[in-house]
Amino acid sequence: FYRLSARLDGPTYAACAGHLQDLLCQECSPYAAHLYDAEDPSTPVRTIPGLCQDYCLQVWQKCRSIFRFLSADKELIALENNMAKFCHYLALEDTDYCFPHLLANQNLNQNLGLVTANAEGCLQLCLMEVANGLRNPVAMVHANDGTHRFFIAEQVGLVWTYLPDRSRLKKPFLNISEAVLTSPWEGDERGFLGIVFHPKFKFNGKVYVYYSVQVHYEERIRISEFRISPADMNALDHGSERIILEIEEPASNHNGGQLLFGDDEYLYIFTGDGGMAGDPFGTFGNAQNKSALLGKVLRIDVNNNDHGPLYRIPPDNPFLNDPKARPEVYAYGVRNMWRCSFDRGEPDTKEGKGRLFCGDVGQNKYEEIDIVEKGKNYGWRAREGFSCYDKKLCANSSMDDVLPIYAYPHKMGKSVTGGYVYRGCESPNLNGLYIFGDFMSGRLMSLKEDPATGEWQYSEICMGTGQTCMFPGLINNYYQYIISFAEDESGSELYFMSTGIPSATAPHGVVYKVVDTSRRAPPGKCQVEPLPVRVKSKRIQFVPKEKFIMKTPTPRPRLKAMTEAPQRGRSDPGTPPTSSVDWVGQAPPLPGNRSQLSTTLAPSSRTPKPRKGGQRRGQRRKKKPPSAALPLRNGSVRLMEQQGRGRSQGRVEVYINGEWGTVCDDGWSSAAATVVCRQLGFPYVVRATKKAEFGEGASLRILLDDVQCSGQEETLLECAHADVGTHNCSHEEDAGVVCSREEVADW
Repeated sequence: FYRLSARLDGPTYAACAGHLQDLLCQECSPYAAHLYDAEDPSTPVRTIPGLCQDYCLQVWQKCRSIFRFLSADKELIALENNMAKFCHYLALEDTDYCFPHLLANQNLNQNLGLVTANAEGCLQLCLMEVANGLRNPVAMVHANDGTHRFFIAEQVGLVWTYLPDRSRLKKPFLNISEAVLTSPWEGDERGFLGIVFHPKFKFNGKVYVYYSVQVHYEERIRISEFRISPADMNALDHGSERIILEIEEPASNHNGGQLLFGDDEYLYIFTGDGGMAGDPFGTFGNAQNKSALLGKVLRIDVNNNDHGPLYRIPPDNPFLNDPKARPEVYAYGVRNMWRCSFDRGEPDTKEGKGRLFCGDVGQNKYEEIDIVEKGKNYGWRAREGFSCYDKKLCANSSMDDVLPIYAYPHKMGKSVTGGYVYRGCESPNLNGLYIFGDFMSGRLMSLKEDPATGEWQYSEICMGTGQTCMFPGLINNYYQYIISFAEDESGSELYFMSTGIPSATAPHGVVYKVVDTSRRAPPGKCQVEPLPVRVKSKRIQFVPKEKFIMKTPTPRPRLKAMTEAPQRGRSDPGTPPTSSVDWVGQAPPLPGNRSQLSTTLAPSSRTPKPRKGGQRRGQRRKKKPPSAALPLRNGSVRLMEQQGRGRSQGRVEVYINGEWGTVCDDGWSSAAATVVCRQLGFPYVVRATKKAEFGEGASLRILLDDVQCSGQEETLLECAHADVGTHNCSHEEDAGVVCSREEVADW
C-alpha cells in the first residue's frame, strides 16, 4: 500500500487512498476465493476483486487511474475510458459476493468461520494422506519424548517408526508377528491390538502392548512390557518382554485391545466380554461379573515395577475391598470397547480434561458412545445402547447402569470405532467436537456437547465437495473400513486409519490427517520443533498415492439415532437375536464418502481445458445444444442374465478396446463386486457370484482374469489383473454380482 500510494499525487491520494487500501486488502478476505473468482482452476487469474456495480461507478468516476498500479491486466486497462464495459469486466455473476456489499450481507457473515455444512447438515472436512501400504493399521501412538515421531502398529504384529517428515524407517520398531495370533481372514478380530508408551518413556524406555496369543491350544490376550533397545532409540529390545497380564479368551471375537495411560499415570486396559453372541458366560455374563476380567475397564499401576510385583492395584480402585470382585476392575458392563481416549480439555480453560470416551460395539441393533467413570456399570448384557437386550436383567432396578451419551442404529453402521475430542491447533472450529467413525459403514461422525443442557448433538461428517478440498496435498476420499483414530504428540491434530480390505495381511491401510479448510490457525502458531532423532536404519520416503476426486455431492438418507433413553425396564419388541454382527459375515456397503456413478460409463480422466479468449467465470455463457450419447469407454460394465439384460444382478460383462467380454471368477471377491456395483449406481453389494451362476457368456471372449481389487477403484481396469484377453479359465467360471439399493444384512 505504501509503495503504491507513493506514486499518487496529492489530490489523487486524498480522494483514492482509501479505495486503494480496500482493494488491496481483499486478498486477505475470508471470501477472497469468491471475490477473485479463484474457485474454478480453469478460469483466468483475476487481479482485481469483483466489484459491485454502484461501487465500481463511484471508483471509476474519481479514481480509475489507480487500477494501472493495481493490475497488469492489459484488457482491463484498455477499457479504462468506457465506464460500462470497465465495470462489467469487474463484475461477478453472483452479486452476493461483490465488494463491498458482502461485508454487510448477514447471510454470509453470520456463520463466518464455522465448519462448512451441506444442505443436509453434514460437516464438510478434508484429509491429508500421512502413511500408506499398511496391513490393517490398528493403532498410531507417539512417545511423548519431544521427537514427534509416530509409531503405527499393524494387526500382524509389526510396529513401524515414522519421522516428522513422514518417512518410515525400514527396520521395524517391534516385530512379534511370530507370537501374535491372527489370520488372513477378513474380519478376524485377533492380532496385535494395542500399544502405549509409558508417560515417563523418555526416562524409563518402557512400552506396553496388547495382543492375542495361543498357549497350549488356549487363546489368550496378553499385556506385555518392553524396553527400548540401548543400541537403537528406534527399536525395542525384543528380549526384554515381560508378561504383565494374561486373560483366557473363550472365543475368537470381542478381544478388546485398547491401552491408555491416564493423567494419574495408571495403565487402563479395555477387554471384550469373551466373544460369541449375547455374552453367554455364566448366569449374567462376563460383563456383569465383577470377578471376571472380561467385559471390563481395568486399571493397574505399573510404575516402579522393576522389583517386586509386575503391577500393583491403585489404592482408589472402586472394588478394592469387595471380596467378590477383582481389584483391577475400574468399570464394568462393557461388550467390546473398540478405541477409547482421554479428553485433553479445552486449550485455555482445560474444561473437560480427563474425560474418558469409548466406543462400545453393539450386538444386533445399536452402537454406543460412553463416558467411562470409576466404578460405573455400562449395562451390557442387560442393555444395548438405550435398548433392553436381556429383559430380565434390564428390569432389575439394582443394576443402576450408566446410559451412553449417544447411540445409533445398525442402519447407520454396525461396528463403532471410538475417536477423540478435537483439541488441536490447526483447525480451531473443530475444538470440542468428539469425532468417531464406524468400521462397517465407513461413516465419519461427530458429537458436540451443549453446555447449557449437557446433551450431545450429532452431526455427520462428509468429505468436502466442489472446491472445499481443492488445495495442494488435500484429498476428499478415504477407504471404507475405519479401524482407529489417533492424535500426534502435541495433541494438535487428529488422524484416523482405514483400509479397503479388512485383512491382517492386505497392505491397503492408509493413515489420514483430518483438515478443516473453513478456518485455519494463523501461520506459525502450530509449528513444533522436534528434537533430533538418531537414525540407524534406512529411511523410506513417503510417497502419497491417494488422489483428489472431483465429484457432485449425493445426499445420504438422514437416519435418526438415539439420544434419549427409554424408560428403564422396558424392552424393544422381540427377543434378542442369537448371532453376533461385529466384523465377520457382513455384506460390505460401498464407501459412503465416494460418489456413486449413475451410468455404466467409466469416468473420464481428462482434465478441463482453459477456455479460450480469457472468458471470465462471472460472465454469462451461451448454452450449448444437447450432445449426442457418449461413446462407451474402456472399463464400462453391464449385467446379463440368461433371459437378457440384468437389472441389479447378473453376469459381469466388461467393455474393453471396442468389444464386450466376460470376467473369470479367479480371485473374484466382494471388493471387485463393489467396483462393479458402484459403476452401475448401486450403493450396496450383496455378494460376488462365481461358477457362471447367471449363465455363461459363451458368445463373448473372456477379457479379464485374476482380478484383484481393493474396492476403491473406479473400474475393473484399475484393479490388478492378468493381461487383457489372457486367461486360464472357461466360461463355466464367469463371474457375477448381486447389487442392491438398500442394505441387506445377514445374507
